Amino acid sequence: MGSYDVVALGELLIDFTENGISAQGNPLLEANPGGAPCNVLAMLSKLGAKTAFIGKIGKDMFGTQLKAALKEAGIDTTGLKTDGAVHTTLAFVHTLEGGDREFSFCRSPGADMMLSKEDLKEDLIKNCRIFHYGSLSMTDEPCRGATQKAVELAGQANALRSFDPNLREPLWRSLDEAKDQISYGMRHCDILKISDNEIRWFTRCKDFDEGVAVLQKEYHIPLILLSMGKDGSRAYCKGCRAEQPAFLQGHTIETTGAGDTFGACALYYIVSHGWHDYSEAELKEMLIFANAAASIITTRKGALRVMPSKEEVERFINN
Repeated sequence: MGSYDVVALGELLIDFTENGISAQGNPLLEANPGGAPCNVLAMLSKLGAKTAFIGKIGKDMFGTQLKAALKEAGIDTTGLKTDGAVHTTLAFVHTLEGGDREFSFCRSPGADMMLSKEDLKEDLIKNCRIFHYGSLSMTDEPCRGATQKAVELAGQANALRSFDPNLREPLWRSLDEAKDQISYGMRHCDILKISDNEIRWFTRCKDFDEGVAVLQKEYHIPLILLSMGKDGSRAYCKGCRAEQPAFLQGHTIETTGAGDTFGACALYYIVSHGWHDYSEAELKEMLIFANAAASIITTRKGALRVMPSKEEVERFINN
């Protein structure tokens, strides 16, 4: 079997996003394919990387829609399982003034939580260059055990391990439990993508450089990528630090998938350039491309099906 550039495990769900008001004055909701790990894979596939997904959907119309969306995006679905008893997970996304979002979930349980150790297609994990995971698959059993087993298998296979905590507070029984599980994710990763609000919550440091220093001291993560929304992004590799401003656009509609797009572009840089200690110039190059792609995605509804091509991102940077 050919090796994969990136294999991701986690949630695949429907994001119901607001798309206008009906004649009766009710909100109209659009069923967008979503879930952070698959957003990451969709962007990587668009850039030409070979990707595969491991997760679980329900045996229902939304599960069918999601599987079709992955195939359309060029993501290998041989690791995607179907649960006959539990429905596909649903998320309702409310966009606030300024483009930020509030989430509510139909997930007690949802099919993504039902992924078990036995469901894992192990050869996908053993034959990838980068294994990517988040924390939503760590909220409950059996998916927590499946995630930990996959993380261990990836380590044994010498794959790079990439982690995005992607904190969604409503899905955890307590934030202490969230902290414990995210701490597990950090202990086992080579690449961490974390957002401004997550690093402040996790480290209790107001200053981002201080927060990153805390993480490096505790977890020895070789590459940390920090997304700061409209304030741009930073990358930290060993003793090196780079920062790039965001590409701000007047016609931003929502930020869904922007962080995933950013993280995917960083992983693509690693796939393309090899894994080593990156210089400041290399980190800057990584961030410029990632920031540009993330900026483009904020002008589109949804994420998974509307990822920009490499040429589109390069054109955007040059303009």
